Amino acid sequence: MTTPLRAWTRTPGMPMKFSEMPPLVGPDALSPPAPGLADDGELARWQDLLAQVGRELAEPLTAALERVTTFSTTGRIDRQGLKALRDEIDRARQAGLLCQQMARLASGRIRQSHERVHLTHTLQSVLAYRARELQNHGIQLTQALHPAEVRLDASMLFAMLNALIDWWMPLAHGAVSLEVSMGTWPEHARLLCRVCHHPSDQPARRSDGDQTGDWGLNNLHWQLFDQTARTLGLVVRRQADATHVHVTVDFPCTVTARLEALSHEASPDDFADSINSKPLAGSHVLVMSQRRDLRVQVRECLKSMGLVLDFVGSVAEAVAFCREGLPHALVFESALRTPRFEHLMADIRREVPEFVFIEVLDEGRTFEIAAVSDTGMARIGRDAILSGLPSALVYELTRVM
Repeated sequence: MTTPLRAWTRTPGMPMKFSEMPPLVGPDALSPPAPGLADDGELARWQDLLAQVGRELAEPLTAALERVTTFSTTGRIDRQGLKALRDEIDRARQAGLLCQQMARLASGRIRQSHERVHLTHTLQSVLAYRARELQNHGIQLTQALHPAEVRLDASMLFAMLNALIDWWMPLAHGAVSLEVSMGTWPEHARLLCRVCHHPSDQPARRSDGDQTGDWGLNNLHWQLFDQTARTLGLVVRRQADATHVHVTVDFPCTVTARLEALSHEASPDDFADSINSKPLAGSHVLVMSQRRDLRVQVRECLKSMGLVLDFVGSVAEAVAFCREGLPHALVFESALRTPRFEHLMADIRREVPEFVFIEVLDEGRTFEIAAVSDTGMARIGRDAILSGLPSALVYELTRVM
């Protein structure tokens, strides 16, 4: 059954390489609301989501299992088959990560920092990070972005905008338009996104019905975007026809002259900063290290932050990884800071001037943030990784978001 108009939401994801998959157990395991705490509509939403999660996990894993069975029978695997197997496992991994992020958002344990954030600048920053991916997908982006400021959690806004891009990236056929404007009654910021999901010069296709939603629009990326917007208290509407889909996001807490006047009368505690339990959840960090012990140490000290971690063992692998799409930060061991890596840094900074690099020194307890480092990047001594690396990532990433 097709639902042309409904409020939904979701959060970031950047393109991911195959690496160690975090466990899908513990307090963040996906679970529906307790009986009696949700109305029938909310319960039905969770039931549909759980069914969808099962499909999006089972399909790639079933294909991977069949491929492994074939390999075990023949005793041979070619490069093409290995790539297909890796892609299938990565699809399942990504579905698991999206589930973890949705469960974390729906848990009610995230404390948001209600701060003044420039919506337009944040959107432009996200688009700069994703420019390579948009170009690789042949997406023609048009923008009409008017200045607008809102009051909400900056890191969650950054994640939500990345989630929106993750949703439209595989769906868009050439054209995507973005607009930031001001709505009235009451005055508030509004983000409009228009995506061509089917070429207008080709025959119209039928909806896939209940299994995948409107032309496959209700995937897990959309669900994560929806859940992020729900957590932020935003209003999302979506309308779709056979060729285009329109998404509207309204921001009730928009900074206006009237709101500013009221905020001066309010208690300072009304907008007091609080620490999000996982302020960088969903952010994508690439770790470049050829030493297994260092990779394990980095993974262990960052595992509680809700990050998406990928690992490469050489500069060549890092170059190939970044060619597909930039992560939010790159942590690298000092021994790999070669001329080729310096060239990679220069290329990235021409595209994203404030991109976050963190250098891990061979030894010592050095801890320098980019603002005071003579290298223009944060630096952490090997003996200070446990306490220094999480702090450095929080400081550097929130500074540029």
